[in-house]
Amino acid sequence: MPARPDLAAHYRDLPVLVTGGAGFIGSHLTRALVALGARVTVIDDLSGGSEENLSDLLPGAGSTIAPSHGFRFVRASILDCDALEQCCRGVALVFHEAALASVPASIEQPRRYLDVNVTGTQQLLETAVRCGVRRVVFASSSSVYGDQPVLPKVENQMPDPLSPYAQEKLTGEHLMRVWALCYGLGTVCLRYFNIFGPGQRADSAYAAVVAAFASALLKGRRPSIFGDGSASRDFTFVDDVVQANLLAGSIHGLDAPPAQEPMLAGGVMNIARGDRVTVLELARLMAEIVGIDAPPEFKPPRFGDVLHSQADISRARKWLGYEPHTSVRDGLKATLDWYRSIRD
Repeated sequence: MPARPDLAAHYRDLPVLVTGGAGFIGSHLTRALVALGARVTVIDDLSGGSEENLSDLLPGAGSTIAPSHGFRFVRASILDCDALEQCCRGVALVFHEAALASVPASIEQPRRYLDVNVTGTQQLLETAVRCGVRRVVFASSSSVYGDQPVLPKVENQMPDPLSPYAQEKLTGEHLMRVWALCYGLGTVCLRYFNIFGPGQRADSAYAAVVAAFASALLKGRRPSIFGDGSASRDFTFVDDVVQANLLAGSIHGLDAPPAQEPMLAGGVMNIARGDRVTVLELARLMAEIVGIDAPPEFKPPRFGDVLHSQADISRARKWLGYEPHTSVRDGLKATLDWYRSIRD
C-alpha cells in the first residue's frame, strides 16, 4: 500500500485493540498499526493464530518498535469477559478479526462456531460500549452471499448463507448495525473475498486453497482440487485487506456520529480485487511460479463451498477510497517466496 500521511497522523499514538491479532489477517494488520505508531493491544487465544506471527513485536524478539509504542499481547478468548474488559479499557478503536473461520468445520461443530462467532461478537460489542470505544471494524465474509448466480456480488443483494459460518458472519453484521443504532457505537463491516498471503496456515485439513496448493507444490506434490476446478474466486492479497481496515478505522474521524454517516451504522463493503480466477487456473499459475509440472488431483466437491465468487468493489472505492494494489500473480509470488523461506 502506498504511504498515506493522513493514516499516519490518524493512528499515531491511537489506542487500538485487534481481536484475533495473532491470526493470519490480524497479524498483518497489527504490524501495520504498530508501524503507523498506534498503541496496539492484541487479544488472541491462539486457537487459530500463533505467537510466531507476532514474534517481531513480542518482548525479547529484538524489536525496538514494539516497546516504544506499548504493544501488548493478551492470550485469552473473546469469550473471557474479564480479559476482554481489560483489553477494551482506554481503547478508541477495535478491529474485530477473531473468529473460527472454516466452512467445513462450522458444519461439523456448529455449537462451538456459534459460541465464538456470534456470542463472542455480541460480548465484544457490549464491552466496547461499556468501555467507551468509539468504533468497531468487523471482519465479515463473502460467504454471506451464498451461491447466487448473479456476478459480481453487490452489497444490496439478498444474503443466502449456506453454512453455519456464513450465517454467523451475517448475524455479526446485523449486530454491528443494531449496536450503532441503539448505542451510538460506530461500526463498519468489511466482507472479505478469498484472502491469501504470507503467514496463512497450510497445516490444516481446512487450509485455504492458496495455502494448501503452496504446501503441496513446494513438496513436489500434485495439489488437490475439490470439484472439477471450474469454481472461481476473487483472490485478494492480504496487504489490500489491511489497507481497507486502516481506511475503515480512520474515515470521517472517530467522533463522527453513526446517525449522520450511514457507513458508520454497520455499513457493509466488499473488500476484494473485483475480478476472478478459477481454481484450476490458480493451480496452473502457482505451479508455473514454482517451476514444476504438477497436474492437480480432483476430489469430490465439498458441501457448503460456493461455486463462483466475485465482488463489486465500487462501494469501498466510493466510501473508503479503497483501491487494490497487488495483482494475483504478484501476490502469489510473494506468498510462495514466504513459504519457501519458512522451509529453509
